[in-house]
Amino acid sequence: MSDTSITPTIPLDADGSHHGFLKLPYSRNDSAWGSVMVPITVIANGAGPTALLTGANHGDEYEGPVALQELAATLTPEEITGRVIILPMMNQPAFAAGTRCSPIDGANMNRSFPGRPDGTVTQKLCHYIATRLVPHADIVLDFHSGGSTLDFLPFAAAHVLDDKKQESACMAAMHAFGAPYSVRMLEIDNVGMFDTEVENQGKVFVTTELGGAGMSSARTVAIARQGIRNLLTHAGILQGTLQKNPTVELDMPDARCFMFAEYPGLIEYLVDLGEPVVQGQPLARIWAADRTGVPPQVCQATRDGIFTARHIPGLIKMGDFISLIAVKV
Repeated sequence: MSDTSITPTIPLDADGSHHGFLKLPYSRNDSAWGSVMVPITVIANGAGPTALLTGANHGDEYEGPVALQELAATLTPEEITGRVIILPMMNQPAFAAGTRCSPIDGANMNRSFPGRPDGTVTQKLCHYIATRLVPHADIVLDFHSGGSTLDFLPFAAAHVLDDKKQESACMAAMHAFGAPYSVRMLEIDNVGMFDTEVENQGKVFVTTELGGAGMSSARTVAIARQGIRNLLTHAGILQGTLQKNPTVELDMPDARCFMFAEYPGLIEYLVDLGEPVVQGQPLARIWAADRTGVPPQVCQATRDGIFTARHIPGLIKMGDFISLIAVKV
């Protein structure tokens, strides 16, 4: 008996182009015998490596879905050797609602891996991806951006790993992606992340942060589009040469890279993304949002580096992320 209730409506290992869904039964008030339908495309041509390409792990991040939708509609089997599995809207319920977390169970997909076959909708989707798709992949690209509450310099990233051979392969794939910035990434909390699941299975993993503010731009989508083809070329799936532009190498060596709000209010940034800062420099001010005549709380840079990410929108709560300062290598 299968340990998953999810069934694909297309073959996952047949040559050709196949477009369909991962079908998860979901009984609810408005549809007693309903299903969650997660779009999936598989394009395959003979023996070769498999790439798993995912977007909308968080439902309010759009560069990945745009670029992957285009890839699914245009990539032909004749162009590749091996297989490309495309999930443009991996977290379909959150994507449909335009929210970071699923409106069905409130879960953050990127904190829910490896999932459970008998869990909530999000846990079931995570379990299927972790046990049915990731094991067959040689390389995994998971697109992220800042969503509705963050804005980033556009970067590709790989993690520092205990297995240095695997780390080296991930870093090489990150550089092949060819984003304007390339980051050795430190996660605030990696428990339950898709990244962690993929890396624990020994796979080559690359992720991105391509802008944010709840939208995409022509520039960030172009970075995603080129990065996909570069990565497939690097993996030996797509023929051709890498189309790369200069990249700025950044590192996130420790927790001092992150700053969080200790006061609520109206945030005023004094520095723009991409600008250099020095430790102790005023980076932002938080003004009272409920009275006048009160001086702002000054937020000082926690280290020297490059201002890499910031909070969106203008009001901030206690505990919210304020800034990421990465170190230029």
